[in-house]
Amino acid sequence: MTEDEVLAEFRAAGALLEGHFILSSGLRSPKYLQCARVLMNPARAARLAEALAQTIPDVLRDSINVVLSPAMGGIIIGHEMGRALGKDALFLERPEGVFELRRGFAVEPGQRALMVEDVVTTGLSSREAIAAAEKAGVTVVAEASLVDRSNGSVDLGVPFFPLIRLDVPTYAADALPPELEALPAIKPGSRAKP
Repeated sequence: MTEDEVLAEFRAAGALLEGHFILSSGLRSPKYLQCARVLMNPARAARLAEALAQTIPDVLRDSINVVLSPAMGGIIIGHEMGRALGKDALFLERPEGVFELRRGFAVEPGQRALMVEDVVTTGLSSREAIAAAEKAGVTVVAEASLVDRSNGSVDLGVPFFPLIRLDVPTYAADALPPELEALPAIKPGSRAKP
């Protein structure tokens, strides 16, 4: 899938938004990709996951035992990646502020996992989820995401395979350009506080 084809999927779902958005990191942005909306259609989610699976080199893809993803944003794409790779898909939650496996999910020590996210901006959630997985005895061999909006700067400590890279500026709340400052801020993500 080309970048234009991926963005066309987001546009078709009404998932490429413009305005003034507060990201889960606390940064502000004039564009937001609402992955929950693009993934609400199972056929579209499957197409995107199949394309994302193809970005992972065969040697890594063949070594994966399980797919892990952080809740909330990673659950749907993580599940679809599990389907695309023929592997179980588990998710981590943070009921007390720290990621952990719950709901009877268990991993075997030494298993090799692919971490899957919807969007990576600063990489904080990904790094926290990777640390939790490794604490459970899993080796995270790579991460995949639908979108890398870090402007190519994120370091997750493992190879990173995004379906697309979207270079959109982000701003601290106290350093907004006038055109963004003039718009009301909207927080469309799942995390209440950065």
